[in-house]
Amino acid sequence: MSEPGLITLLPVIITLVLSIWSRNVVLGLFVGVFSGVLILNGPNPFTGMALMINDYFVAQASSSANMGILLLMIFVAGLVGLMQKSGGAAAFAGMMTQFITSKARAQTAAWASGSMLFFTDSGTPLIVGPLFRPIIDGLKISRAKLAWIIDSTASPVAVLVPFIGWGLYSQGLIAQEYKSLGIDESAFLSYIKAMPFQFYSIMAVVMVPIVVMARADFGSMKKAEEDCSKGIMLESVEALEAETLANTALQKAQPIMVWLPLMVMLVIMFSLLVPQGFPFDMANMPSNAFRASLSTGYICAALVLMLLMNLYGVHSLAGAFTLYLESMSKVVTVLIILVLAWSLGAIGKDLGAPAYISALIDGRLPIYLIPASAFVVGGIISFSTGSSWGTYGILIPLMIPIAVQFDVPMYVAIGAVLSGGLFGDHCSPISDTTILSATGAGCSQVDHVKTQFPYSLFNGGCSLIAYIVAGLSGSIWALGLGVLLLVIGLLITKKLTAA
Repeated sequence: MSEPGLITLLPVIITLVLSIWSRNVVLGLFVGVFSGVLILNGPNPFTGMALMINDYFVAQASSSANMGILLLMIFVAGLVGLMQKSGGAAAFAGMMTQFITSKARAQTAAWASGSMLFFTDSGTPLIVGPLFRPIIDGLKISRAKLAWIIDSTASPVAVLVPFIGWGLYSQGLIAQEYKSLGIDESAFLSYIKAMPFQFYSIMAVVMVPIVVMARADFGSMKKAEEDCSKGIMLESVEALEAETLANTALQKAQPIMVWLPLMVMLVIMFSLLVPQGFPFDMANMPSNAFRASLSTGYICAALVLMLLMNLYGVHSLAGAFTLYLESMSKVVTVLIILVLAWSLGAIGKDLGAPAYISALIDGRLPIYLIPASAFVVGGIISFSTGSSWGTYGILIPLMIPIAVQFDVPMYVAIGAVLSGGLFGDHCSPISDTTILSATGAGCSQVDHVKTQFPYSLFNGGCSLIAYIVAGLSGSIWALGLGVLLLVIGLLITKKLTAA
């Protein structure tokens, strides 16, 4: 194709439309890639299918770097699932329930428990929710408040941790773009540097203790809290209990089943990485060093957990290993999404999509507004699809080349995409964490969305301003501005609503 035109964006457009319509990102990505192959190679669907499988799916999945990421994701899923099924995660969270004598302590303890269970964003609501639900009911705290707290400590915390599923998935997308653009920097290092620019994610976590300590509830949440204090409860629904809570083996589970495997994982990872330059010479560290070291750490952590499960009588070694394998199998959809996202990025480059987008932006959009625009677009896509990961798979392959073309601060651009995807996910009524948070807290999904949405929108507005400033300066101080706006805004809102 000599001159890139609108047709270069057709695979992305098809992916977006179909993902939103079907609420299935896998379907959208598959059809989007297939359409791109047909555009490049002619309308024969059978030839197109063969080329798509061989030139894109197999090619993307079989490269050494990508294969390392896929295997690491499997090992992560195995350990996370094993922790949940062992009952260790619930036992660990249970420690946080001690000495709770006030509303502020109960809410802070729920926030701290969710934050410390960073390794399982989907499991957090179903562990923390059922555990704290009787406590908050007794203290007359609304279940909608609990749902917001655990929703703010599930995905927002997970996306800030570079060595679990969220971070590894995103690093896989970043690494692919860096490779195609000839950027000589590890995806892990870039992710670390981009973390301070995940404004929405950071402020979503920070917002909870600020609201709790300042008693700065507003909107529908304020009314829900006032009604609950008066004995007027929102609609309660039958909550699903965590899988581990229904298991009689939970009585034998111990918090050590969480902190010791994680400690083993970190010790092994660092012991393998430090001789290779971590963390002071990461620029020269082999690209596969992080993945190999972390994979080793996760495998050893899983073995330690299996031994602990056997020691405390939770499961036999054979039973624990079976649970480990079952947990690994549950990550298949994520692996498919990742390969499809890589393929969509590759087909977009073959069509010339980044060049076309750059031509559209040039002279039409101020450069400093590109990160803010990425944040907004990411929020819209994620809100419509309910999937942060699908949003990353669509936007990261587009945004990184644009950042290179227009000299946009790379880490700001990456942070904007990651935060935008989380922002939309946090607002979306069809997001899995939204549904799980309502379920775990035992409140209706409608009440959870209604009470959380004003908080998410408020945080999103502060984040948007911070991204405009970061686009101008590239400075980490934009985060400080965002947090300052958040605090001042909450205090002003509290004063206005109290009047």
